[in-house]
This record gives sequence, structure tokens and C-alpha cells, in this order.
Amino acid sequence: MARPEARLKELKANDLRHEVGARRDLVVTLTRRSQPRLIAYGDDFLFERLPAGTRVIYPPPPLDPLPDPDQAIRYALLHPENADPLFAQLNPNMRVTIAIDDISLPLPPMRRPDIRQRLLSEVLKTLGDYGVDDVHLIIATSLHRRMTAAEVRRMVGEKVFAAYWPDRLYNFDAENRAELAMLGKTDHGEEVWLSRRAAESDLVIYLNINLVPMDGGHKSVAVGLAPYQSLRHHHNAATLRDSHSYMDPAHSALHRSADRMGRVVSQHTRIFTVETAINNRMYGGMLDFLHKNEDRFTDWDRMRLKGFKWTLGNLSDDLRRYALRQYASPYGMTGVWAGETEAVHRKALRRVFQQYAVPVKGQSDILIVGVPFICPYNVNSVMNPVLVQCTGLGYLFNMYRGKPLVKPGGTLIICHPLRDEFHPEHHPSYIEFFHRCLAETTQTDVLESAYEAEFARNPTYVHMYRYGHAYHGAHPFYMWYWGEPGRHHLGRVIAAGCEEPQVAARLGWESAETLDEAIAKATADLGRSATITYLHLPPLVIADVE
Repeated sequence: MARPEARLKELKANDLRHEVGARRDLVVTLTRRSQPRLIAYGDDFLFERLPAGTRVIYPPPPLDPLPDPDQAIRYALLHPENADPLFAQLNPNMRVTIAIDDISLPLPPMRRPDIRQRLLSEVLKTLGDYGVDDVHLIIATSLHRRMTAAEVRRMVGEKVFAAYWPDRLYNFDAENRAELAMLGKTDHGEEVWLSRRAAESDLVIYLNINLVPMDGGHKSVAVGLAPYQSLRHHHNAATLRDSHSYMDPAHSALHRSADRMGRVVSQHTRIFTVETAINNRMYGGMLDFLHKNEDRFTDWDRMRLKGFKWTLGNLSDDLRRYALRQYASPYGMTGVWAGETEAVHRKALRRVFQQYAVPVKGQSDILIVGVPFICPYNVNSVMNPVLVQCTGLGYLFNMYRGKPLVKPGGTLIICHPLRDEFHPEHHPSYIEFFHRCLAETTQTDVLESAYEAEFARNPTYVHMYRYGHAYHGAHPFYMWYWGEPGRHHLGRVIAAGCEEPQVAARLGWESAETLDEAIAKATADLGRSATITYLHLPPLVIADVE
């Protein structure tokens, strides 16, 4: 990952900014003269003056993208890790399955051409050159909703879409029992199920995008092409409670389970993994000021911010959401590796941490995070309260390695309007989960034992998952379980800017009309001695807490 501190002085200035150990300037302590800070707030942004002494952690600058991504992909296919080149593994009589990450990442969607289009172009060309024509492309949705034809076309490009959709390019169906195969069990007794097409292929090629360290590795095939029967072994309350930081796979029980399953899959099927890493250039053009420290804003930056805030504030909710959904980020590919899954993943992880990791000293009493309009499970949809919980407690609280940014028993302040809003086509089981299950209990173990299997087998939810665009019936339970480490670590959660306090109460949280009120509540017992950290995202940042 980073070079030793002793060697930092040998680096050139342009290299130095990308060394994890050289990023102390990304941790800023505010004074009374500091400018207000931008905070994501659902479909909007707050611009709030935080108390003097607040520690603000900023994302690192974007890594430089590869100058020629297509050439880099070709090189990776010819020079894989611990494997023969792709072309050397092919013959005309082969059955090949290509699995592709779905639109749960990157967030927001990237500008075209999508990296998956670039990867497919080079992989399919190689297959065609060597006479392989029994090729299926499966979107590895697992229990996620089916992608629409328009979403698939945008992701894979017009040429691939026209040639393969819908007979040889399709969404994985975790409820089509005829198309599932049981491969065996791990040494922990976990059942390993997989797409039958993939299990019976001579070669499975997985095309992956790494946005954060939880992506990639064995988790790609063993989760993306697996049904509920496999996922229930690691997407459960006990496993996720024991996962500590989701951003550090070495300490995640979920990843250890997925690795065990992945190794069983590899014993039955030959896997050729292709992983890519992207930088964090989420905002470009007129919005690039959102990457900056507010104390360094120019007059032009402040003018753009004023126009941005005015525009968002004067759009209707529907129009604002539509505008945000149309935005595509100018991400750049920073690396691509191919070959044996574990060797590839190690290299990809090093590049990901190089992009996102910032060293931070010590924990705080209070952590402030802003939940934006999008998460992996509401692309082109609505951020409902269960997903706000998942994003705040499951993802943003866990943006650390080592130990959490907030002390045990501390307070997490989540900035979001927190409305009782759901997308009935995408999240039908979420509606019943929130209004029925959480009304009766928020105890995860009770939810798991009393309700999860009922929702997973509900014929209406199964039908909507298979033939509509709904997340699987069990999906809201998994999103609730993601918050387990945060719930067990924190003393309280306060929703700042909450418009519907009853929604916060249903989640087991307190509510406050403003961020100032939330901070006052959080510091009431500690007074001036309270320490506060604001994790300034998006873009994403991972705190290496010492």
C-alpha cells in the first residue's frame, strides 16, 4: 500500500499527495474563523457552521486515471496473476459464462463508456478470435432487483446489448430453482449454491469494479451468482455483528464466509477474475468545488455553490430527484488486474486503499455523517428509511480501519430528512418490514428468527423479484443487519434535520430539527469536553484510526 514514512521525503510532490502516510493535511481542526461545511442531506446539501474544535476528515485527491484504459485491459488479459493468459485458456468447444457487477456501483453511475463496456469489448473480442461462441453474460444481481433493459444497455453499450440481450445477456434469477446448482458445503457447514449455467461452464470470467474494499475477491462469484440458500449463511445478524469494519476484509466475518464459499466454487469451476479500481472523482465540471476544503473556496467556488443550492432548493422533489439521477460521475480507471481471484484481489485492494485511506489519530465522542441521495440499493429509486439506516449505520459508520471513529457508547449524528417514502416497485417488502416488523420490534435476532424466512418465501415477493424489478423479499432484513456493528458500538443515534420524528423513533433513533439541536443533545452530558468528528463525504474516505 503506502511506502514507509522514511521514504516519503524521496518522493516527488505529485507522488507524495497519494501516499497514505502523507495525508495529515486532510484532517482539519476547525476554528471560530473556519467557513461553514457542506454536508450531504438526502436530495440536498446543508451548509453548516460546526463548533470550533471539530475535526473534519476530507477525502484524498483523485488518483490519476490510466491514460489508455483499453490498452491496460488488454495487457491484464495477456499478463494475468498466477494464471495463463486468457487466450491460452480458450478453445472453440468451450462453454464460457461472463458475470458482470450490477448497477449497485459505482455511485453515482459513471459516465459512458462504463468500465464494464470496456471490459466486455476486450474479453468478447478475445473469445471471438479463438472461436468461442457458447457465451452467456449474466448480471450478478444475487438478491438485488433485476436491471431494466435501458439500464443494461447503458452499462454494456449498444453493440453488446444488440448482440446478446435478452437470450444470452440477462439478470441472474436467484429463485429459478431449475437454474441453480448445489456445489457442496464449506468446512463450516455453509451450503454453496451457484448459477447452474456458471457451475456447468468450462470457464467463468467475472468482471468487477472496486469502489470500496468490500467489493471483489471471492465475494463476486460466491455472492453475486448465489441465491438465498447461500447468502443466509453470511448475511445474518451474528455474522455481520462480528464483521467489525466492513472496509477491512481481513476482519470481516462476512468476507471470511464468502472466501470459504469461493474456494468451494473454485474447486468445481475454473474462475478467471478481472478486477478494476476507479478513482474518487465523483464531481466534475461545474461541481468540482464539492471536492474542496471550504476554507479554500475561491469567489468562483462560492458563486457556484450559491447557484447549486438555489437550484436544488427551487426544484420540486420529483424534478430534483430526476436531475440527480441523470448525473453521471467522471470516474477514471486507476488499475486493472486479471487472473487468479485472490492474487488479483490483493492488488486491487492496495490500489483502493491508496485512493481512500487517510490516517487519523484517536476516536471522538460524536461522529457526524451526511447521508446522500443514493446508496447501492436505490439507484434510479428512493432512499427509504431502512436504506438510510443501512447507509448511516452500515456503511458510513464503518468507513474505518483499525477502530471506529467514534468511541464505544458514543453518538452518531446522521443528517437526512428521513421521510416515510418508499418505491413500491423496487422495495415492496421494505414497506411491510418497516410498517409491520419494526413496529413490533427492532431487535435483530427477533426479526431474523420470526420474520426473515416468511418474507424470503412470500410468493408475492418472489413473483415481484422474478418478473418485476423488486429486491428480494429477504433484502430489507439484510439491510437492517448491516447496522448491527453500529448499534452495538454506539450509545445513541440522532437524526439531524429529521422531518418526520416518528420515522426516527421507528428506527430506534432520536430526532432533531436542526444539526445545531442534534449537537446540543449529543453534548448535553459532556459539555465543552465533547470531541466531534465530521466525516466529509461524498466522495468516500476511509479513516485509518490509530
